[in-house]
Amino acid sequence: MNKITAVIAAALLSSVSFAGLAAVEVQTAPADQQQIGHIAASAGSNLASLQDELSAKADKMGAKSFRITSVSGPNQLHGTAVIYK
Repeated sequence: MNKITAVIAAALLSSVSFAGLAAVEVQTAPADQQQIGHIAASAGSNLASLQDELSAKADKMGAKSFRITSVSGPNQLHGTAVIYK
């Protein structure tokens, strides 16, 4: 149940603009970009901090966008994402 709640929260939060981040979170694979890898991160108990951590890792790898593929954890969230360039 926690995974479903986290995924729904991720979908809702992804519509919020994070103007300061270079890598943009997307809901589907961008047609004009290629998948360049996968990343994983751990963050606090709030989804926004996990998204920020995944975005920072995507930036370090030179990605233009990323798509969160999984979120889990009751107290500390862990997530994975596909990155695109």
